[in-house]
Amino acid sequence: MNRIFSLLIALVALWTSSIVSAQSYPNKPIRVIVPYQAGQGTDVATRYLAEHLGRALGQALVIENRAGAGGNIGAAEVARAAPDGYTLLMGTNGTHVLNQFLYPSMPFDPEKDFEPVALVSTFPMVILANPNAPYKTMADLLADAKARPDVVNVGLPSTTSRLVLELIQKQSGMVMRAVPYKGSGTSMTDLMGGQVLVAIDTASAARPFVASGKLKALAVTSLKDSPLLPGTPPAAGEGLEGFQVIAWNGLYAPHGTPAAIIQKLNVEIAKILALPEARQRLLELGHEAAGGTPDSLARFARTERDKWGPLVKSAGMKLE
Repeated sequence: MNRIFSLLIALVALWTSSIVSAQSYPNKPIRVIVPYQAGQGTDVATRYLAEHLGRALGQALVIENRAGAGGNIGAAEVARAAPDGYTLLMGTNGTHVLNQFLYPSMPFDPEKDFEPVALVSTFPMVILANPNAPYKTMADLLADAKARPDVVNVGLPSTTSRLVLELIQKQSGMVMRAVPYKGSGTSMTDLMGGQVLVAIDTASAARPFVASGKLKALAVTSLKDSPLLPGTPPAAGEGLEGFQVIAWNGLYAPHGTPAAIIQKLNVEIAKILALPEARQRLLELGHEAAGGTPDSLARFARTERDKWGPLVKSAGMKLE
C-alpha cells in the first residue's frame, strides 16, 4: 500500500511540475534546428513561423541550420537534446519518413525519439531546368533521357528529391544521373550556372527563381495544379500517369518534453496558421499551411512510413 501511495505521490508531483513548467515556459530563447541549409524551403518557412511564434511566446526563437545526411545530422542533435522545450526541430518527410528506409543506419528513431508538435505545411516538389536546356516540357526531358541513358545530370538537394527521381525512373524506365547536393543553395547555383541542366527541389525553393525567369519549371509532383507554381503542369499529366509526391514540414521536440509544453506550442502554432495573412505569406514562400494536433501529426507520419517504406524498398533505393 505504501508503495502504491508513493507512486501516486510521484505521479502527482510529475504532473504538477509539468503544469508549472508550462506556465513559466518559455523564460529564455528557444533553439529551432533546421536540418538543411539556410535559404532552403524548410528554412524560409521556419524563419517566418519562428518570428510569429516568438512574439506569441514572448521569447526569441533562434534558428540554427545543421545540414547534412539528408537532415539526419540536425535531427539527431535534437533527439539528444534536453526534453525541456528549449530545443525544437523542424522535421520533414525526409527526417521522419524516408531516411530510415534509405540509410543503412540511423542516429535516431524518428518515432520514439521525438514528441510531435504540429504539422506546419505541405508542398509539392518541382522538376526544374536551366532556361538554356533543350526542355520545354517534362515529356522533352523524358525523351532526352531515353535517347541518352545515364547522361542527363539531375541535381538532388534532399532525400525527397532523390525519391522523386527514383520514382520517375522506375515509372518511365528512363535512367538519369543523380548529382547529390547538401542543400538547395548550392544545387540552385549549379543549375543556374549550367553545371547541371535539371534539378528536383521544393516548390518553395524554386518559386523565386521561376518567377524571375532564371529557371524553368517543367512539372510539379502534385496530382493537380499547385497554387504554389501556377501554370506548371503536374507530372501526372506529362507522361507519368498517377505520379504524386507531397513533401511536408512538422515541428518536433525531443522525446519526454512535458505534454503541457507540447500543447502550448501547438495552440500558438494553430493560431498563427489560422491567420489569413500568415496562410498567404506561407503560400508566397512555397508552403500550403497545414495544422492539426500532435496526435494527428504522429498518425500522419506513421501513415506516410507505411506508404513509402515498401515503395523505397521495392525500388532498391539506398543512400550512404
